[in-house]
Amino acid sequence: MSKIFRQTLAVAGWSMALLAAGAFLAACGKKDGADAPLAAPSPANGAAPAGAAQTGAGTSSGASSSSGTAAPPAAGTAGAAGAAAPPAPPVTVTTVKVEQKDLAVRLRSAGVVTPIRTVDVKPQVSAIVTKVNVRDGQYVKAGELLFVLDARTEDANIAKAQAQLAKDSAALADAQRQLKRAQDLLARQFISQGSVDTNLAAVESWQATVNADKAAIDAVRVAQSFSRISAPQAGRVGVVNVTVGSALEANKTVLLTITQISPIAVTFTLPQRNIADALTGLKEGGVAVTATLADNGGVFKGKLQFVDSAVDPASGVVKAKAYFQNDDEKLWPGAFVEIQQNLREVKDALVVPQAAVIYGARGTTVYVVENGKAVVRPVKVVQPQGAEVAITGVEIGESVVLEGKQNLRPGSAVVERAKDPKDAAPGAAGAAAPANPVAGANPGASAAPGAADAGSRPRATP
Repeated sequence: MSKIFRQTLAVAGWSMALLAAGAFLAACGKKDGADAPLAAPSPANGAAPAGAAQTGAGTSSGASSSSGTAAPPAAGTAGAAGAAAPPAPPVTVTTVKVEQKDLAVRLRSAGVVTPIRTVDVKPQVSAIVTKVNVRDGQYVKAGELLFVLDARTEDANIAKAQAQLAKDSAALADAQRQLKRAQDLLARQFISQGSVDTNLAAVESWQATVNADKAAIDAVRVAQSFSRISAPQAGRVGVVNVTVGSALEANKTVLLTITQISPIAVTFTLPQRNIADALTGLKEGGVAVTATLADNGGVFKGKLQFVDSAVDPASGVVKAKAYFQNDDEKLWPGAFVEIQQNLREVKDALVVPQAAVIYGARGTTVYVVENGKAVVRPVKVVQPQGAEVAITGVEIGESVVLEGKQNLRPGSAVVERAKDPKDAAPGAAGAAAPANPVAGANPGASAAPGAADAGSRPRATP
């Protein structure tokens, strides 16, 4: 029994080995079949695949039946692929001429109208308002009476001080009489010199007392004068903050504000690089400054009068101030204006638009058109001013690229854009038409087999 079992196992083992060998051979056969087309003989060796032969036969038959002549091979397509790439089309640009002129260096800045003098009027004594002689928005002159305060306390103090002066003056007069008697007695040798000296000291003491009384009266009169508040300067009155009966606190309550309107100042800032020009103008009598109000509010002329002594390290600017006459009172304190001033002039400068200059890591350059090509020209910026800039490195009259320079490379061919669209050639639109009119007329149709000689034979009309 065990022998039969061993024989069965041996047969099963050989069967599995044969199956594995068959699978391996099948896999090798599939691999060889996949690589077979690569090793197939080419049509040039005289052997072609059956499908290709059938396709060629069908094509030949169709060609014979349609026109009777064989279609030419597509040799032109293969030749075009191997030809060199066509040159890049010219870049359309806009150019400007380099001009030579005097370039005025103008500084524009935002300014704020500020009064030259403004005063907050406050009482110097605590009292009650008894009279108001001014109204809101009134123009006043220096020294004009504005308010009257309750001064009864000061009046009583003056009367008291005057009475004390009278008393001490009487004592002084008595001391002077006693001194005179003592001097007569001393002349007749009736008293000693010490008695005369005592009387003289009494006179001098009372004289000092009288002088103190007079000073006390002056002090009370000063306090009494605080009850009459007058305008410290000429100008326009703001809002009157008190009325009759208002209680005032000394040096705290603001009665009103007087602002000088004419002349008036405008405060603005100067960049650090322009400080030297501004100081030079100050030494020459002041640089002319123009202030423009927003919304066509007017243009006003003044002069630079002040430049601060220190530059703000946070912003790199320095404060400046210009004075304006402001007779028509259109410049109002707190209003924003645009300041413009001519600091100096660059004589005979070569000027181009700012947009024509290219600022890069290698410096500033421009594109100059020479013989229809773009040439890179390094330049140096002398003075920018608004939309223009003075440069060196170019010549007068040279054409500098203004628009389209982003598409340029050194040596690129350029063509000048027409200044006016009306100047464009009327046939410019037709220049972009397709080169093959037949293909362009019906792009979806395929070429007929006999289309090669279509130009030599008339075409049939359907």
